[in-house]
Amino acid sequence: MSERESMPYDVVIVGAGPAGLGAAIRLKQLANAAGSELSVCVLEKGSEVGAHILSGAVVDPKALDELLPDWRDMGCPMAQTPVTANHHWILTRKGHYSVPHWLLPSFLNNKGTYTGSLGSLCRWLAEQAEGLGVEIFPGFAAAEILFNDDGSVKGVATGDMGVARDGTRKPDYQPGLELHAKYTFFAEGVRGHLSKQLIARFDLARDCEPQVYGIGIKELWDIAPEKHHPGHVLHTQGWPLDNNANGGAFLYHQANGQVALGLVTWLSYKNPHLSPFQEMQRWKTHPAIASLLEGGKRVSYGARAISDGGLQAIPKLVFPGGALIGCSAGFLNVPRIKGSHTAMKSGMMAAEAAFAAIARGRASDELEAYPAAFETSWVHKELSIVRNALPLIEKFGMIAGAALASATMWLESWGIKMPFTLGHHANHDELWRADLMPKIDYPKPDGVLTFDRLSSVFLSNTNHAEDQPVHLTLKDADVPIAHNLPLYDEPAQRYCPAGVYEVVDADKGAPRFVINAQNCVHCKTCDIKDPTQNINWVVPEGGGGPNYPNM
Repeated sequence: MSERESMPYDVVIVGAGPAGLGAAIRLKQLANAAGSELSVCVLEKGSEVGAHILSGAVVDPKALDELLPDWRDMGCPMAQTPVTANHHWILTRKGHYSVPHWLLPSFLNNKGTYTGSLGSLCRWLAEQAEGLGVEIFPGFAAAEILFNDDGSVKGVATGDMGVARDGTRKPDYQPGLELHAKYTFFAEGVRGHLSKQLIARFDLARDCEPQVYGIGIKELWDIAPEKHHPGHVLHTQGWPLDNNANGGAFLYHQANGQVALGLVTWLSYKNPHLSPFQEMQRWKTHPAIASLLEGGKRVSYGARAISDGGLQAIPKLVFPGGALIGCSAGFLNVPRIKGSHTAMKSGMMAAEAAFAAIARGRASDELEAYPAAFETSWVHKELSIVRNALPLIEKFGMIAGAALASATMWLESWGIKMPFTLGHHANHDELWRADLMPKIDYPKPDGVLTFDRLSSVFLSNTNHAEDQPVHLTLKDADVPIAHNLPLYDEPAQRYCPAGVYEVVDADKGAPRFVINAQNCVHCKTCDIKDPTQNINWVVPEGGGGPNYPNM
């Protein structure tokens, strides 16, 4: 066996999203200001920075203002489109009701925010990081956590390249590379493959609620120029989701005559017949949405899970030798539908803790200063104010729950802290039996306004080498047909937004479970929603997955 080469760094960061790049930039800023040397490396499993980044996105620039105060004058693409108008609708099947702004807490308005491609922002941040001396390696997937003899995290190893599906080595085989660090930051995003292992190994979730999630299905459209209003932002609740499912939709008028639109379905839904992808397609048929898209053209598609658990679901942030930052820990502000600013700030706080520790000669211990900084930060305050919003809606429904959530957020924003924090139930426990829930008759796609999953995946530019180990692994290969099919009509057929999972030959009396791993857009929904937690998403060969140009 070829021995893996190793490279030493002061800090290794897994993931080139807002958190990882924010941390890298802050580390080098501190080192440069102190006149000291600090080696920082960022690994990115996507083929390029931004290839796996997907968000609405409306960005609060608060963290960016702290990190790079002159970003608006530095060519940052996010500066192109400030938000100029904000609307919130409750949809019925044919109409809608506008929610007056005065009913909502002031922090829910989008004054001072910007809308655009988060992937493009990350590419720009990567340029700033490299300009400061950060080494960024796209196309290299961190596949394994390395440990020191004392159990602390030593770093990570990238996955071997050129391994065939049967585990043998192909002619172009290359062993992975070990990256050793004094501290390793995990910024993998939602439900990170390695972060999940760390949370289990160090029992980081012992004092928090289960993390809960949503699945966001997103499209980009070129629309008619007369219908395009740069900076206009719309959020909707209600139809097409019913009492057995919660979530909401968005439609943002961005630069270059495009709108970004999509539907987030909370993965607490009960009906196993529900398809988040189909619900999003159905949402577009609402008259108010369809009229905007008429004459337009869909140009991109993607999907990604988001962390909805809020403050009470954030695990312990540090362990010997490293830290969880960004959505690996879960800093999304659900009512604001924003997490980029909190993710970036978490990376900055971890960077400051690591720099101070390294300056004092420390390594591989716990960065206590990071969670301490979080406890006193504006991130903690922001998440504390909204901590009960999602659980109240889950418990009391869209109308009563939203009213209660709004009331508690008003009171919290006035400094009247609620004497309770509501909990969560893990999403995989929420499904009801298929025979107890109504089947949903989804209309066939028309290819103009609504589409099927395979043509959608094509627009995501998703690609995996077919002759590589399947990265969607089953703990027990019998469970999908023997357990999930009779009880839940195997919901993986519907919750996956990329057509990865199929049950075939059911009409012949011998159903088989098929995994089309090459279609996977890395959304992680299967890892989250499978009712027996039988599916384990592991990182594929580096560079595989979607290649989002501007999502």
